[in-house]
Parts: sequence; structure tokens; C-alpha cells
Amino acid sequence: MKKLSVLAFALATVLVSCNKTGDKANTTTEQQVAEQKGQVFTVDATTSTVKWTGYHKGGLNPRFGVIKADGTVAVENGAVTGGKFNLDLKSLVTDQSSVDPATSGGKTSADLDTHLKSADFFDVEKYPASTFEVTSVAAFDAAKDKSVIEGATNVISGNLTIKDKTVNVTFPAKVAVTEGNVTIESKFTINRQDWGLTYGTEGDAKDWMISQEIDVELNIQAKK
Repeated sequence: MKKLSVLAFALATVLVSCNKTGDKANTTTEQQVAEQKGQVFTVDATTSTVKWTGYHKGGLNPRFGVIKADGTVAVENGAVTGGKFNLDLKSLVTDQSSVDPATSGGKTSADLDTHLKSADFFDVEKYPASTFEVTSVAAFDAAKDKSVIEGATNVISGNLTIKDKTVNVTFPAKVAVTEGNVTIESKFTINRQDWGLTYGTEGDAKDWMISQEIDVELNIQAKK
């Protein structure tokens, strides 16, 4: 059994936002990708961000950072019809403020980056990118749907592929469409084991020191 270091805890999480404050994403098997009908907008990689947050057991000592994203979003009659986002896993960077060498055995955020990119987690040399392809976009019904996103407008479903595993993920989002711009904001929580990211899960589950949950926060800006 591998010994878990403070650094390893952080690694267990791979994609996103803070203290498990995201909407719990619903997951199912891979679904048919929606056709990108209408005008296609290009995701601005310089302003779009995918933030990730991972935790130690019990939600302690969160580790967080960002991954660069690009892609396309399609709009018809003022509504998003589809889209594809590419996540550059080689761009993954851990925020330095989330790793204190004084309490992590001398390990730094750069050490965490290296471990997350290794075969223990993303194996970026073999799988340099992750993708999210929209399968459906529905209206958010405030009467029955709940979200941590103030002013949520839609419920988005899409196939999220990490390494060689694809899982369909559904989460609330705030979508705004103007003449020349599309913005998509969301904050949701996924379970890393759904994608076979099982590092640190040997033995009895009650003894695992790395949280299975990862928060993901999307802030997508797309332009004509």
C-alpha cells in the first residue's frame, strides 16, 4: 500500500473550485453529442478559465489551481445549442498559496503539478487533453432546480472525457448570450473515481486520506 503524503492528498483531486461548495453533478453513461446549430463562437483561451479544487479527508487543506481551455460554442435564436471545450492538461498549475512547504514536508505547488501530471493521475504525456462535449442544454427551472450559481439560467449536460474514460455530466449554469459574446458560468462537484482516478484509494474507504470529490468552476468566454 502506498503511503499518502500531504501532497498526495491534493493530487487526488483534479479539476476545481472551493470547499465542496459546488452543485453536485449528476452523472450517467456517455450520450449523443448535440449538433452545433447556428452561429459558432470561439472560446477565448486568454480569458476563459477552468478552476479545480481538491481536498484532504473531511474537506481539509484544499489544493486549487487552473487549467487552460479553448473550444467552440454554438448559438441559434439566442440560445446555446451545443459546444466543445478542450482542457489542456499540460497547462495545469496549482496556486502557490494552496501549498505551504512548512506543512507539506517541504513539497511545493510545483511538486504537486508534477504529480498530477504523472501516470498516477492525468498521465499528460499520454493524454495531454481532456474534452467536454455538450449533449443537451435545458432551461433552469427555479421552482424545482437548485444551484449555488446566482441567476442560473440553464442545465447543461455533456460528455466529459478524462484519459480514456467518458462520463456524461449534468450541472446548472448561468448562460448569457449577446450579439458578439457568450458567457457560461458554473460550479459543480464530481467524483474522480468515475473516471478511474483512483490514486490513494487502497484499503478501507474510511481510511482514505484524499477526498474523492473535486470541485470544478467554469468561466467560459466565447466570441464571434
